[in-house]
Amino acid sequence: MSSKSFKQITQDLGKAVGTLRTAETGTMDGFSAMSKAAMEPGVLSAIDKELMALAIGVATRCDGCIGFHVKALVRLGASYKQLTETLAVAVYMGGGPSLMYAADSVRAWEEFGGNI
Repeated sequence: MSSKSFKQITQDLGKAVGTLRTAETGTMDGFSAMSKAAMEPGVLSAIDKELMALAIGVATRCDGCIGFHVKALVRLGASYKQLTETLAVAVYMGGGPSLMYAADSVRAWEEFGGNI
């Protein structure tokens, strides 16, 4: 069993981002606006965009990205099959190291209560 908790990771990072937001309001407001615009459903659904963000998080080996985007996918009602197909593409593009983070994504899915 891994000691990595994605609930804890997202909680800790959320607090740290809040602190940074207080110190650097202009930059953080800009980042928030970009995030909101990029993730707004359009031709691609909110789930599609979260799946892309997760794949990038896996390929770049970012625990926080995995935690936040898996949590959003569970909240949005993504299916386990959508998750695993996305992870397969991320592993294809990122090789063995991405496989380890793809496995972490499955753990995060389970931790946030996603259905298998």
